[in-house]
Amino acid sequence: MAGLNKVILIGRLGKDPEVISFDNGGKKMTVTLATSERYRDRDGNWQDQTEWHNIVAWGNLAADIAEKRRSYVKGDLLFIEGKIKSRQYTDNQGINKTITEIVAEKMNLISKGGGGGHGYNENRPERSSSHEQSLPPEDHYGAMTDTADDLPF
Repeated sequence: MAGLNKVILIGRLGKDPEVISFDNGGKKMTVTLATSERYRDRDGNWQDQTEWHNIVAWGNLAADIAEKRRSYVKGDLLFIEGKIKSRQYTDNQGINKTITEIVAEKMNLISKGGGGGHGYNENRPERSSSHEQSLPPEDHYGAMTDTADDLPF
């Protein structure tokens, strides 16, 4: 069975997209995307953990962005769907390097710039500190009813 390489990210652009046009008419777009998670530390204070992702788009998606039909700028909140790819290259000093990128297949604007800049709504209500209080009663999960006839293989 083949594996699945699918990434879905929602985050803020760290810079304006850069589009490169090639002699053959092809295009490549690169940008960085920040995704943030919020959690409480041991002292009960909110902490943010941000991951930066290198995003690249090729072909029609890159051309679409280049033609300004989608004008994305630093700070915009985007939905990105794509695949994780790693590639190797040699830098200017002759050192071999490996980079991991998200090859975008879809990019959709959720909201324009600013908006708190943290990938989350700062005005959301605080969560309960007790994990048990945040879970619905057990009977809300439904019963497990799979039988051998329900299996897809």
